[in-house]
Amino acid sequence: VQLVESGGGVAKSGGSLRLSCVASGRFFNTYSIGWFRQAPGKEREFVAAIAYRDGSTYYAESVQGRFTVSRDNGNQTGYLEMNTLKPEDTAVYYCAAGTLPTREPRRYVYWGQGTQVTVSS
Repeated sequence: VQLVESGGGVAKSGGSLRLSCVASGRFFNTYSIGWFRQAPGKEREFVAAIAYRDGSTYYAESVQGRFTVSRDNGNQTGYLEMNTLKPEDTAVYYCAAGTLPTREPRRYVYWGQGTQVTVSS
């Protein structure tokens, strides 16, 4: 499975962006999708995840209520809708695929290359 993110860019505080994660390869619908982000000088942190089995979603407390994770198995694409963006959301965002929708990055097998999100105040 190969993952390619897109949709990053520059947004103003309070604005919105939608990230996409397109997968190539087989069995996309058997992988849970996780979204992570990494700001300069900081560790990679969990943002959101969606389970493959029942579509259950999970969020970091810092994005709960502002971000929405979803997936389209037919198009082999995962999405992260980001609303009410804040400057502290600035980071490189990564999507990842794994068996479980866990908060632990080491549990994910496949990773995208990342897309930069910058939120200006």
